[in-house]
Amino acid sequence: MTAGTDSPSKIAFTGRAWPVPLGELPTPVLTLDQAALTHNVDTMSEWCRASGVDLAPHGKTTMAPAVWQQQLDAGAWGITVATAYQAAVAREAGVERIILAGTTFAPDALALLAEPGADVLMWLDSVDGVRLVDDALGRVGPARQLPILVELGAPGGRTGARTIEVALEVARAVLAAENLVLAGVAGYEGALSHGTDGSALQLIDDYLASLIEFRDVLDGDAFADWLARGGDVIVTAGGSVYFDRVVEALGFRHDPEGVRGARTRVVLRSGAYVTHDHDLYRRLTPFGRTAGPETFRPALDLWASVVSRPEPTLALLNVGRRDTSDDEGMPLPVRAYRLVDGEHRPVSDAVEGAVVTALNDQHAFVRLPVGSELAVGDLVRLGISHPCTTLDKWASIAVIADGRGGPALPVVTGSVVTRF
Repeated sequence: MTAGTDSPSKIAFTGRAWPVPLGELPTPVLTLDQAALTHNVDTMSEWCRASGVDLAPHGKTTMAPAVWQQQLDAGAWGITVATAYQAAVAREAGVERIILAGTTFAPDALALLAEPGADVLMWLDSVDGVRLVDDALGRVGPARQLPILVELGAPGGRTGARTIEVALEVARAVLAAENLVLAGVAGYEGALSHGTDGSALQLIDDYLASLIEFRDVLDGDAFADWLARGGDVIVTAGGSVYFDRVVEALGFRHDPEGVRGARTRVVLRSGAYVTHDHDLYRRLTPFGRTAGPETFRPALDLWASVVSRPEPTLALLNVGRRDTSDDEGMPLPVRAYRLVDGEHRPVSDAVEGAVVTALNDQHAFVRLPVGSELAVGDLVRLGISHPCTTLDKWASIAVIADGRGGPALPVVTGSVVTRF
């Protein structure tokens, strides 16, 4: 990934060109560790390659075309998005294969999805949805048919046909539609659970078994014309928590001879792995749940200043909901630095036992143990939980080359622009 030369939007008024010592920038600052990011991209790419599946990482995690390009350069099959706007950003960025894990009914947006230049595969889960999309495309005269992935869900989940029988009705409606073409099946197991105990994993496994059953039913005579069209049949599932279960259930290797009656390409859509985090995915990712050589590294850090110590066990930082996620846990104090003789130096144990208890728009409340040495003006490094809802608060992110290289503050070498 090549960092841009523009200043991150929240620190643009500094007027400084890169590189810049991080301690000279006004806080809050979100940093992206290039070394950790590259490690995560390469680790996931190698794991998918060894597992015999493809990867279309969910681009909504970062909405950063430069990061997408690094993922594609490492071997990603395509990029996943959630909305028509995100698909347009991906097309503009030159992404050639796009999975739209969602639906739009707007005629102009649909016409753009069907335009040559990129293969966009959109999800549908109802006969009514098929009719609406086909009619909308008919009004704008698309350049070509829009590929459709029929989504199979499960009771209690999010979108998706609730039974295989209903999903088959949707597939038949797609085949009969003038402006659509059936491209495969899709699902999202992460909507059913985030648990990692035996019952949660069994729920996930049962759903994945139904997804592959749906794929196999499509091999029947009623779909012979679809199978005869050639090309790959897409089967896609897999968020950031259960991608190992998806591979176990669906991960038969792409077989040009067609062991299932047609060539089948399994595509994962994991997204959060690219930056990882310090809490949620650290606990839930398959690499965190099981012992093994693979691991991801947290690539995002949020930097804030202590602006007040109004009570013995309370500190206020100048960072809040406008800057960080709090939907899956509060930020985690990692280390504190103090300016001494013109240089920021670590303050030993200053944040040991410190806990962020609440966020306002621009303030974080930090509960401290009695006797904490954290002082007004100290710089605090925070880990985050759930990268998706932190990244979307930043129009650009400061890039550091290697944030784990030692006690010294990192140097900001550039920035990455986001397109939220």
